[in-house]
Amino acid sequence: MPAKTMDELVSLCKRRGFIFQGSEIYGGMQGAYDYGPLGTELKNNLKNAWWRAMVYERDDVEGLDAAIIQNKHVYKYSGHEDTFTDPMVDCHECKSRMRADHMKDIKKCDNCGSDNVTEPRDFNLMFKTNVGPMVNEDSYTYLRPETAQGIFTNFKNVVDSTSRALPFGIAQIGKSFRNEITPRNFIFRVREFEQMELEFFCKPGEDEKWHDFWVETRKQWWLDQGLTEENIQFEYVTGDDLAHYSKSTVDILYKFPHGFEELEGVANRTDYDLGSHTKAQEEFDLSAKVKKNEHSTAKLAVRDLEANKWEVPFCIEPSAGLDRGMLAIMTEAYTEEELENGSTRTVLKFKPHLAPIKVAILPLKKNKPEIVALAKELKNKLQKLGLGRILYENTGNVGKGYRRHDEVGTPLCVTVDFDSIEKDDAPVTVRDRDTMEQVAIPAAELPAYIINYFVNQD
Repeated sequence: MPAKTMDELVSLCKRRGFIFQGSEIYGGMQGAYDYGPLGTELKNNLKNAWWRAMVYERDDVEGLDAAIIQNKHVYKYSGHEDTFTDPMVDCHECKSRMRADHMKDIKKCDNCGSDNVTEPRDFNLMFKTNVGPMVNEDSYTYLRPETAQGIFTNFKNVVDSTSRALPFGIAQIGKSFRNEITPRNFIFRVREFEQMELEFFCKPGEDEKWHDFWVETRKQWWLDQGLTEENIQFEYVTGDDLAHYSKSTVDILYKFPHGFEELEGVANRTDYDLGSHTKAQEEFDLSAKVKKNEHSTAKLAVRDLEANKWEVPFCIEPSAGLDRGMLAIMTEAYTEEELENGSTRTVLKFKPHLAPIKVAILPLKKNKPEIVALAKELKNKLQKLGLGRILYENTGNVGKGYRRHDEVGTPLCVTVDFDSIEKDDAPVTVRDRDTMEQVAIPAAELPAYIINYFVNQD
């Protein structure tokens, strides 16, 4: 059963080195978290799984890594300066600030119950910063609130350098920043986060077909990462809830400990972004009085050779929050089991390809040189397989090691004992996280056994 409360996850994350409160030694900072040793591994594994599915396993997608700090005009013409806002309410009594659309009653403070509150007003979520040594009205720009705009502004560069034709996509993983009014629910809503975004460009008229395709494709990908059908829902966004650029949006919701909320959105952005930036370039040329053919405008379009005309593509955007993805994966994997002897164990039942530690090597005796030497040799051999992190852990207490690795989600533990150094076939014991079954296999056959396990499991 997935984690029932956020407190269970928060406690485990700190105890086992997944996620820490940001700036904790100074009292912390709201909406900022640091990823510890195991959290970093899990995060990288989830990113790698997304990149593999989006780029390596498809022949119609290219990758990109655009700058976080961009020209401020990007956000002027994308519409973010005018529309990237949330409604904010202040309480005059307790000085709390709240998002109006999250309040139970916009005329009463959620914190103290006072009715001495302000009317809702728009609050722009972008972080403003200055570039260069001078601080004035011309030196500002923004930390990007989404990775998408870097894709749109590089559209022509990618097309020119790869000769892509429609339909095709550009994928990117990267940091984004939003000055959230009320960060909440652990890493679900934070001010600094990572996004996994694909902008998939297609012919106008084919956009609805591709929108449906990506909604189902993205749902299946989350199922492949270990989420379950009963914990996933679709929400069809309509009316005023649609973003200013969207023709239609489907949100993929997951049942987090605090309820069903958005895990990923799949939006039909039409030609809004490419069209907006193309018009912006034309305005720049006119304002600079650039003569025709003297300067090449960034025409963010593709040439339809059959119709012999330029066409601005429509864009389908599957956009997932990496931090929310981690929270969903950990929620789903969290399991408490009662054992036959009446004791209980906590297990993170990650899919093997996501597990922070793939295999733990546990020598039975930490002060027995022959056992330690064989354990280290096996660790080095397995590490070279390229599966991910292989951990050598010389504590000398195998039972506690099993429980610890259950709790951090390690699929396999390998114990090297006296039989391993005394018998001709040098047997080692491989213990499965989920079944707790143990099998003895010759040490020489361990690499092949491990590879076969991970191939068959995923």
